[in-house]
Amino acid sequence: MTPPDVHHGCCAPSAEVLVDASARERAGVPGRPAAVRGDHGVEQVLVPTQTFSMGDAGGDAKWGDGETPVHAVAVSGFGVDATSVTNDDFARFVESTGYRTDAEVFGYSAVFHLALAADTDDVLGQPPATPWWLGVRGADWLHPGGRHSGVDDIGDHPVVHVSWNDAVAYCEWAGRALPTEAQWEAASRGGLHGARYPWGDDLGVEWRTNVFQGSFPSENTGDDGYLTTAPVRTFAPNGYGLWQTVGNVWEWCADVFDEQTYAHDAALGIVHDPVGPQVPGSSRGSQARPTDAPRVMRGGSYLCHDSYCNRYRNSARSQNTPDSSTGNAGFRTVTEPTAPTTPGASTAPAAPAAPAAPDTPLPPQRPDGRTHTSDGVPRG
Repeated sequence: MTPPDVHHGCCAPSAEVLVDASARERAGVPGRPAAVRGDHGVEQVLVPTQTFSMGDAGGDAKWGDGETPVHAVAVSGFGVDATSVTNDDFARFVESTGYRTDAEVFGYSAVFHLALAADTDDVLGQPPATPWWLGVRGADWLHPGGRHSGVDDIGDHPVVHVSWNDAVAYCEWAGRALPTEAQWEAASRGGLHGARYPWGDDLGVEWRTNVFQGSFPSENTGDDGYLTTAPVRTFAPNGYGLWQTVGNVWEWCADVFDEQTYAHDAALGIVHDPVGPQVPGSSRGSQARPTDAPRVMRGGSYLCHDSYCNRYRNSARSQNTPDSSTGNAGFRTVTEPTAPTTPGASTAPAAPAAPAAPDTPLPPQRPDGRTHTSDGVPRG
């Protein structure tokens, strides 16, 4: 199993830092769904073909996340879920296939300490570096806080405690795919090139997304109305019609994570439909399961806070191992891809940063051509 990475901890801990790895090895291998095709009922929106500036243009990037350099990316138009996949959506998949998630098979998942709904004996681990995360026996998508919680009243909330493996299994059933992170960022921006958030650069005076308020991690004042997840159609959609791409829950992407991906792609000029670094035997269509390579997560979650983790931004990146699950990670899907046909598609392993700038100028950072200015938001 892949060793835990120091950059995981603030957002979504890898399974290995929660509970002794030997306990996971004894748990066996998750069952996979039968070869059936299901009905994916999530509303679809179209993201048009476009070239946009991918990466952090405002100096908000977290060290080690690889959000820079900003580089030009061309994506072909695609359909994407208007919302994250919900508990009700995932329940239909499980009912159709009998699928058991990684958390159910391994017997535990990561729960934020203020959301714990379990017995003291159910807490199997607590990482010293991030003690607000608990490895909880019996925590899974049906019991997000532990054995004393459920989802009967939150069917319209995003499903959580799903690993990358689980998300891909759902996609196989639904005839869908996880978005590449280029697709995800293009969709999240909603046509606002260079903007910090899906709605622009400023947070505003009212909450526009579900993040942590108060003193992290000990007190959440709940000013936005939620301690953990919110219904997927809370707040307002972006310019393309996507709801809550930032905050609420992290969303898995298809790509393998590499800090040098952007440096590699920037050296190519405009890259077309990039799919990220490749692993042996992988392809964009197969999504390369199984592998221990860490996968990209996007969008931040209800635990993001400017004092510690300001990753509820369009360009923010994080990662986790593909068998890890937490109470703040879910997913949305896109139309099934075809193999890249346009020259310049990023399929090679990431290379060291190149000093040369792209041959083709980047498009304007904003549609009106204005430069990005600081709004005084504290940097995390």
